Amino acid sequence: MTRAAAAGEQARTDGAGAGAGEGGGSGDESAATVVLAGAVNLAIAVAKFIGGLISHSSAMMSEAAHSLADTVTEVLLFVALKRGTRQPDARHPFGYGRETYFWAFLASLCTFVVGAGFSVYQGVQTIVEGEEQGSPLVSYIVLAVSFVLESGSLARAVRQVRSSARERRISARTYLRTTSDTTVKAVAFDDSAALVGLVLAALGLFLEQVTGSAVWDGVSAIAIGVLLVVVAGSLAKVNLSLLIGQAVPAALQRELRDEIAGMDLVDDVPVLLTSVIGPGQLLVAAKVDFSDSATVAAIERAADEVERRLVARHPGVRYVFLDPTPGRGGAGVRVPEPGERGQPGPE
Repeated sequence: MTRAAAAGEQARTDGAGAGAGEGGGSGDESAATVVLAGAVNLAIAVAKFIGGLISHSSAMMSEAAHSLADTVTEVLLFVALKRGTRQPDARHPFGYGRETYFWAFLASLCTFVVGAGFSVYQGVQTIVEGEEQGSPLVSYIVLAVSFVLESGSLARAVRQVRSSARERRISARTYLRTTSDTTVKAVAFDDSAALVGLVLAALGLFLEQVTGSAVWDGVSAIAIGVLLVVVAGSLAKVNLSLLIGQAVPAALQRELRDEIAGMDLVDDVPVLLTSVIGPGQLLVAAKVDFSDSATVAAIERAADEVERRLVARHPGVRYVFLDPTPGRGGAGVRVPEPGERGQPGPE
């Protein structure tokens, strides 16, 4: 069995997809995106809280909780970036890349508990008990300013996503769906949800002002909570899958398999396993059926060439393990094919 690690500095630790070859950005770029989003959310949270106190609006208070949750989320994502890029050591020979997903998972839980929980509670309380109407003018101003600031933060995240998508020659939507850099995905999702939440809060304030009924404000707060549940659930599912050890999409698996199978002296690749070990970091393991006429020296040279090719053509590949035996192995355990239930399908 052979092993290779990509030479040089850590390759593309951000803007990376669920597989190798994902380009775009740098660790500093992801960190800057997260820091900007965190600073914006903290300022907005304070402004919304003040606006909520003046207007007595549960929707505004829900939005304040939303922004506070987003601020804590950005702090956790920043920790994820710093902790996940530490170099491999004796106890963690593959590095700390997957720790990124642990902190990102905690960030999604924060959004769920703090943001969604408080919003739904506020909404139900307002519908049941009612609320005293205050001046909505300050809230409208806060919402308008918040919309501008959130749009700026989202614009930066979108620029990073588009830049990374162009390098991979895929659409921004596909990049967001397949990327293993969940910090950028989280910022993009959170900022998008923030803009929708601002619209919902403004709509609730307006309907309450027109009808004189606090029910609309409460319904708006609940809608914001439901929105946060959807966002938090989506991000939690993605991070949990990557934390456990997710394979790359089927299209990339086929590409890697074809690369190995196309080598001289290789008759078949009966088993190919891939695992994302961090943002933009991929481990590849395969059983390779070499030609019966191949000598041991020839097999070693071919295995070394496989390493060089995979690392050179797919910058995300950090480790390659080849087992020069023809059987499927696994003590008779069947390895699911890409696209089967529980396996990543085509992009």
